[in-house]
Amino acid sequence: MTPFVQRLIALGLAATGTLFAPSASAQNALDEVLKAKKIVIAVPTDFPPYGFVGIDLKPQGLDVEMANLIGAKLGVAVELAPVTSANRIPYLQTKKAHLVISTLGKNPEREKVIDFTSAYSPFFQAVFAAKSLTVKGFGDLAGKSIGVTRGAIEDQELTKLAPPGTDIKRFEDNNATVSAFVSGQTQLIATGASVAGNMMTKNPKLGAEFKLLLKDSPNFIGVAKGEDALRTRVNTIIAEAKKSGELDKMAVKWLGRPAGDLPQ
Repeated sequence: MTPFVQRLIALGLAATGTLFAPSASAQNALDEVLKAKKIVIAVPTDFPPYGFVGIDLKPQGLDVEMANLIGAKLGVAVELAPVTSANRIPYLQTKKAHLVISTLGKNPEREKVIDFTSAYSPFFQAVFAAKSLTVKGFGDLAGKSIGVTRGAIEDQELTKLAPPGTDIKRFEDNNATVSAFVSGQTQLIATGASVAGNMMTKNPKLGAEFKLLLKDSPNFIGVAKGEDALRTRVNTIIAEAKKSGELDKMAVKWLGRPAGDLPQ
């Protein structure tokens, strides 16, 4: 066998080995976070008290505090990525964020595209309006205008429950939804109880009050599909924070009541 033939055989074997050698497992999000010593977490900045910009122009709120807690427990720096209700899930899908902590409710539609950790805080959605407006059931919404943030849980639930003839006005973010109600562009508003509470505190002359419950929906942390290692680690952090009382303390600070029993 000539040296040339031997070389060809050797090259062929090398190529075969390359083709059939098991590929290195893809780096998962947790590995990436720990290696870079930084985690990118999507949070709201237009949804007080869960996430908003303070007078120091820095994000703050329950979701922001939860993001910083996770970073501290992982021993990594936290980069906060501001999101809205409409783009928070795409941030996970396009890998712009490792986690989404943004008043995210869990439902079957969302579970098809992202995964969820255990719940970390309480939340419920409702319809609010002036005390002078009579609304005792969803049938009373017919012929009335109601503002809601496009794509939010409130939007989904309201669409299911509102009767024909309801004038549902959808806005692109929570600030716009609240502003529309406060300025009289809509008669009612569908939003989270905490957001409504903040709105009513700032605008007592509105005389707004709770009218109808849309959904009791605790908040979960969103994780990209298949990132089980990161999801498991975050679940451990949540469980420890629940046991130590950190979650209750956080909820009392921002919502005025303990987190209480939350689903896994």
